[in-house]
Order: sequence, then structure tokens, then C-alpha cells
Amino acid sequence: MTADTASPAYASTLDVRKMEPRERHPLIFSTFDALEAGQTLLLVNDHDPKPLYYQFKAESQAEFTWEYLEKGPEVWRVAIGKVGAAATAVPEPRGCQCSH
Repeated sequence: MTADTASPAYASTLDVRKMEPRERHPLIFSTFDALEAGQTLLLVNDHDPKPLYYQFKAESQAEFTWEYLEKGPEVWRVAIGKVGAAATAVPEPRGCQCSH
């Protein structure tokens, strides 16, 4: 695995081709979560990471962009951008909020 900031266009580059498959998604998600809004992660993989895309759609707490830069047959490169954190609901206060 390689994680670096080799290109100013990408906040981080992850080459997961030599990693154990079970270790890939947790690393990708933790690296993505560490990005700030507007930053992009470059993912380099040995297969089409389409299942990862669906996992992002289902589990990511932030909006993201997904752009294929290279589509195999041996190397896939995907730019995954962080648009911003999803809004979290703030519960309405309950009970009397007045001072007596």
C-alpha cells in the first residue's frame, strides 16, 4: 500500500493493490473521513471498485464525488472527492425553556 500526497490535485493517494482485500475498505474509509471538504483521494486498485462505490453511497456520512480516471483491465484509478459533511439533525428542545 502506498499513501502519499504526491500530486497537489489529491490530498492523498492510496494504492491498495498489494493489500489484503479485507484491509482495503477500512483504510479507504478512514482516509476519506480524514479529508476536508473539497479535498480528493486518489484510489489505485487492481479491479473495478464498483462495490466500494455502493458502500460509500450506503455508509458515508459525507457527500462524495466519484470519477474514474482509468478503467483497467489491470489498474483502476478513481478520484473520490469529499463534498461536505452530511447535516445532522438537532433535536428540538423538550419541556419548558422559559425562566421562572
